[in-house]
Amino acid sequence: MLAVVAPGQGAQTPGFLASWLDDPARASRMRWLSAVADLDLVAYGTEGDADAIRDTAVAQPLLLAASLVVADSLFGPPDEAAGIGVLAGHSVGELAAAAMAGVLGIEQATVLVRERGRAMADASAATPTGMSALLGGAPDEVAAALERHGLTPANVNGAGQTVAAGTLEQLAALAADPPARARVVPLQVAGAFHTSHMAPAVSTLAGLADAVTPRAPRTPLLSNRDGAVVADGRAVLARIVDQVASPVRWDLCMQAMAELGVTGVLELPPAGTLTGLAKRELRGTATFALKTPDQLDAARDFVAEHGTPAIRTVASRRPPDDDAAPPDRAPVRLHHEAGAQ
Repeated sequence: MLAVVAPGQGAQTPGFLASWLDDPARASRMRWLSAVADLDLVAYGTEGDADAIRDTAVAQPLLLAASLVVADSLFGPPDEAAGIGVLAGHSVGELAAAAMAGVLGIEQATVLVRERGRAMADASAATPTGMSALLGGAPDEVAAALERHGLTPANVNGAGQTVAAGTLEQLAALAADPPARARVVPLQVAGAFHTSHMAPAVSTLAGLADAVTPRAPRTPLLSNRDGAVVADGRAVLARIVDQVASPVRWDLCMQAMAELGVTGVLELPPAGTLTGLAKRELRGTATFALKTPDQLDAARDFVAEHGTPAIRTVASRRPPDDDAAPPDRAPVRLHHEAGAQ
């Protein structure tokens, strides 16, 4: 079974789209999405320096557009894509996964990500905040350190990686007093994403989402909230909105992939982060980090090897209770209630 994953903010690097946009068709699609996003994504993806593409309002539309344009080259239009067993995206990557699953139109996803990036940038400007990765350390000691310093575990990524978020003062205190056997690495992001600091952005995005009529996913789609397979389009959109101020549980998404029998994980550009986590957490699962267009033929071979038309036995699984906190380890769930959350 093939899982296709879309990376989140922080994965972008200067010039990562340059080789992709040598192709006129991909360049044309990127110009169209630039018009929708009201940003020159071609320039940012080929010429933008690290500071320019670190800007939340730029990074998020750029990442969405990159994933969707490359996915189109690999799989064709979303309604023709075949072989994908399950889709997932990390943070803003959820919008790319939702568009690939047919929940949102590409233009709808682009408008939402444009406003998501702007709203999160505005929320970040209200208070100096940031994020730091903790690599290693015992899970209980990491959790105790975050609580001691008033920080939020904004991303629980598995493979011994937790991302802490909070004020710059709180992060400095963590760096001076880290948990045993853990390394603290400041991240090049502009704010404390997936925490209560982003509550104003949730309100903004929720108002826009009310005008969108989502569709049921054509391909099983995992939620960052708890790794559940969410089968109702309105519930997918509600979860994506709420996730702006809630922790990303990528560890549970990877757990779900293992339980569903995923044999291959393909990451869309800018690839490397999520396949790196999969290599450490999903031992024995093949991975493919798609970084440049000269890898497309090999990527198609990977899809042919691991592709499957649909997820097995998911429909028989019980849906989760959205009012309950997600467990650390639980069976894969199918979520299908309309209007959940």
